[in-house]
Amino acid sequence: MWTVEFWKSAGERAVRTFAQVLLSMIVVGETGFMDVDWGQAGSVAGLAALASVLMSVVATGVGDKGSPAFGRGDR
Repeated sequence: MWTVEFWKSAGERAVRTFAQVLLSMIVVGETGFMDVDWGQAGSVAGLAALASVLMSVVATGVGDKGSPAFGRGDR
């Protein structure tokens, strides 16, 4: 958890989670691009990204040492 590699991997996971949740807020709402409540969508996606980072920190005690992944060999 104390390496740059860990934080790069955790950051990548958080960005992917943010993008996935933001996209799902648009698709599930079945609204037009201009009708999306961007504040709410960004807030929900940001919270999901924070949860992703916290899960990466928790995973350091489960998977490979120093890895943000729960599985072995998954970086």
